[in-house]
Amino acid sequence: MAENSASYPDTVALPPLSRPKEVEELLVDAIDLHCHSGPAAMPRILDHYEEMQDAAAAGFRAVLYKDHFYPGMAHAIILEKLFPQSGVRLYSGVALNNASGGINPHAVDHAIKLGGKIVWMPTLSAANHINVQASGQAKTFPKTSQKMLDPIPLTALDANGKLTDDTKKVIDLIAEANNILAGGHLHVSEQHVLFEEAKRRGVKKMMVNHPTYVVGFADSDIRQLVALGVTMEHSICMFIEGKSKKFSGDDLAHLIEVAGVDSTILSSDLGLLGSQRPVDGFRSITQMLLDLQMPHASIKKLISENAAAFLDLPAKRAAQ
Repeated sequence: MAENSASYPDTVALPPLSRPKEVEELLVDAIDLHCHSGPAAMPRILDHYEEMQDAAAAGFRAVLYKDHFYPGMAHAIILEKLFPQSGVRLYSGVALNNASGGINPHAVDHAIKLGGKIVWMPTLSAANHINVQASGQAKTFPKTSQKMLDPIPLTALDANGKLTDDTKKVIDLIAEANNILAGGHLHVSEQHVLFEEAKRRGVKKMMVNHPTYVVGFADSDIRQLVALGVTMEHSICMFIEGKSKKFSGDDLAHLIEVAGVDSTILSSDLGLLGSQRPVDGFRSITQMLLDLQMPHASIKKLISENAAAFLDLPAKRAAQ
């Protein structure tokens, strides 16, 4: 599907739901592992506090804040302390872009020691991301409010196509902490090498971010990495109404079938301008899954239970 070039307001309203009661019931205990609330160098439609409020009102279990430039653990820790009544667990991690020193074991060590749950390989600074943007294939990708220094292209591989020593050190830190290793915006060819070595080094939680956007996965790549134990994370924003919509409900059904429900997580990737708020995005995608005749048990896995396992949380919260 061609990228939508229409002009959007800052926030896209939640479209009417045909089964609102079912949607709200399914959203209880939902987990968002990819929330782009602010403050951020890129303009956002809500901040971390507002996202926590939205998530609490919907009965979400946890939210993981992602920023391309800074680790968000400090915000998560302080917000949980200030608003314990929200009932929402808050997490974050570190994206290994230029702002964090690139593929930097010291940044990963610090993030883990501060309670970080995920390490994203380079995103905006990935050589692949830079190349894709230069080619015009990611026209709707958000831009920073102010001009930043030009990125220094990053790759996980050396000149011989092998993982760099720093990448191996990062993998070892992730394995020791039982953290999540996410592929970021590395090219599919790099991600195969990355995850194969990560498995050899004992990483248990491995995730590909939006495999069909920027990173270049085909169905065969998805099947191959799922067989290795990697989970596919699809961005809700790319399937629902808003500036970032690129795919249809049928596309989503196909991708879930390719990887399998047990190896798929749906996360919002929302907070950007011209889009629905993250929790509304979960409402929209849940309605879409219902329209696709997805069983309730499968929907719970996709929006809650699979992500809970990645955060070392029980499949369901204990009864209050």
